[in-house]
Amino acid sequence: MPLDAAGFRAAATKIDITPATPQWLLGYDARKSTGVHDRIYHRVMAMDDGRTQFVLVSSDLCLFSPELYDQAAEALRQATGIERKQFWWAVTHTHSAPEVGSPDVYKALLKGRSEHEWDRAYTAQVIASLIHAVEQARSSLEPARLSVGLGMSMANINRRARDVDGKVTLGLNPDGPVDRQIGLIRVERADGSLIGLAANYAIHGTVLSGANTAISGDAPGVVTEYLEKTLGATVLFVNGAAGNAAPIYSVYPTPAAGHLSQFRVLLGDRILQANQALTKGTADVNLQLDELQVETPLKTGLEWPPQVSRYARVEDSGRVLVRLPVRVLQLNDTVIWAAPVELFSEIAIDVRSRSPFPRTLYFGYTNGWFGYLPTARGFAEGGYEPQTSVLTEAAEGDLTRQVITYLQGSAGR
Repeated sequence: MPLDAAGFRAAATKIDITPATPQWLLGYDARKSTGVHDRIYHRVMAMDDGRTQFVLVSSDLCLFSPELYDQAAEALRQATGIERKQFWWAVTHTHSAPEVGSPDVYKALLKGRSEHEWDRAYTAQVIASLIHAVEQARSSLEPARLSVGLGMSMANINRRARDVDGKVTLGLNPDGPVDRQIGLIRVERADGSLIGLAANYAIHGTVLSGANTAISGDAPGVVTEYLEKTLGATVLFVNGAAGNAAPIYSVYPTPAAGHLSQFRVLLGDRILQANQALTKGTADVNLQLDELQVETPLKTGLEWPPQVSRYARVEDSGRVLVRLPVRVLQLNDTVIWAAPVELFSEIAIDVRSRSPFPRTLYFGYTNGWFGYLPTARGFAEGGYEPQTSVLTEAAEGDLTRQVITYLQGSAGR
C-alpha cells in the first residue's frame, strides 16, 4: 500500500447504518425492532504517520462473532489494501441495536436468543457501509496534530450485586470496583480545529431494558450525538472494560424512565471537560501496531464452533485452548490494548497500574466477541458473567501476564 512521508495525517467520518426494516435486536431475549429512537452509525477515525496507517471503527452495535470481523477485514483488504492488523472494529455494546452476522460463537452463551434466521441482507449492508466509510476517511486524510488525555466520569457503577448469603446477581453495587477513567484521542488541524475525537469509557449499553424495542445507541449513542453537535466533528465512542460496569440508570423500559438524556451531562459533559483540558497536539506522531495471541482454556463441557477454528488450539490431551487476539497500538508515549471480550474492570485497572507507559487505555468489544472475561475472584463468587463465560478462572492470569510482559518489554523501543 503506497504511503507518503508527508507527516502525520488524520480524518474522521461516519455513516448511517440504521436499518429500514424491522430487525432482531441483540442483547436480551430475542425481540424484533418496532421503530427507531435514535439512529445508529459506523464512525471511523483514520491515522497515517507517513509509515503506518491505522483505521479505528466504532459501530453502534451490541456484538458480533469474530467470524464477521474476519469477513469484514478480508473485504476491506481487497478493497483498500489495509491489512487486518491495521483495522480495529469496536462496538459500543448497545443492547438496542440489530443483530449482525452469524451467531456461531455465542449460541452456547445465548441459548434461546439466536434460534431465528439471521438477516444476511442487513449484514451485507453493514459491511458494505463500513468499507465505504473507511474509503471516505482515507480519501479525506489531511495534515493533523494528535493529543491524548484523560478524564473521569461517575456515569457507571459495578453491577455485581451481593446478598447477605454471598450470592451475586445482576444489579447495582456501589461498593464494587469499576473503571471510571475517560481516555481521549483527539486529532486536530494545525489551526486547532477538530477533525475527530475518540472517547474511551467503560459502560454497558443497558440503560434501556429488553422491554424496549426501538433501535437506539443507548447511552453511548446519545452521548456521541450530543458531543458531535457540540463540537461540530465526528466523535467515536469506544467502550472499555465494561464486563461488570453498568450505567447508573440501568434496564428501564423507556428512554424517559431510564433518564437516557441525562447521560449527556453525566458522561458527555465530562468528556467535553477532558477535551478542553487537552494540551496542544503534536504533528510528530509515531504509530506502532502489534498483535498478541493469548491462549487460555475453554470451559469444560463446551464445544468450540468450527466456523471460528482459527481462534482455538487443541492440545494432545484433548484440552481446548481459546486463542484471544489482543491488539496493541502505541501512539507516542500512549499505549492502547484491545481484546474481543467483556473484560472485568479490575483487570484493565491492574494492567494500567503496572504499565510503564504514561497513559494506558483499554478498548473492549473489539474485533469480535468471545463473551465475558471475569477475574479469578469473580469466577469464585459466581454470578451471571462467570456462569455464561466460555473461559475459566485461569483467564485473568493468562491475559494479564502476557499483556503486562509485552508492555514492559516494549516501553522505550
